[in-house]
Amino acid sequence: MDYPQYSTAVRELPPEERPRERLAKLGPEALKDAELIAVIIRSGTRDLGAVALAESIIRKFGDLRGVARASIDELKAGVKGLGEVKAIEIKAALELGKRLAAHTADLRPKINSAEDVSRLLMIPFKDCEIEVFKALLMNPKNEVIKIADVSRGSLDASVALPREVFRQAVRDGAVSVIVCHNHPSGDPEPSRADIALTRRLQESGELIGITLLDHIVFGDGRYVSLKERNMM
Repeated sequence: MDYPQYSTAVRELPPEERPRERLAKLGPEALKDAELIAVIIRSGTRDLGAVALAESIIRKFGDLRGVARASIDELKAGVKGLGEVKAIEIKAALELGKRLAAHTADLRPKINSAEDVSRLLMIPFKDCEIEVFKALLMNPKNEVIKIADVSRGSLDASVALPREVFRQAVRDGAVSVIVCHNHPSGDPEPSRADIALTRRLQESGELIGITLLDHIVFGDGRYVSLKERNMM
């Protein structure tokens, strides 16, 4: 299906083509990214309708991930006609989406596979421009006690990461852990350093009685489980 072009004001479109009406009738999943942003910002400029303005925002920053990474000042400077109020509204909406994706509402997700970990962490990792290392601390039922932030950016991984992972695991009473990190390049293929670190983590865990269940590397919408690859 071809969607209408929004060079005119939304109010000039037939009712069935307006983003808000389409959302109410078809649900939010039926709308394009630009239409959803248009619903948030509500109005365009003298020259552009709300969706045309939203489309120019996405073009400027590449995709929704690029919009999410941009600061309010970058949004204002990057798109003509986008003022501070609209930039704030966009940032607030994207932050809510990010928090919802990561939010567990005090429940303890049960992890039975690498796919379960992917559902939990894929979206939070997508916005990371630097390497971020996290650890899922698990109880005897394979439920997540806590998602621990271990490191950001460069670090002497061979020493500092095992120490920090298991320090937090011991403090929170975990019996097992799953460690995860991202490759900002977008390619989740494990490096030699990733494999070596996994072995170091396994050895460290064995010494203190905490099992390393998996090491998962995230890329751009993809992941690799070292356990599934028989690399650990």
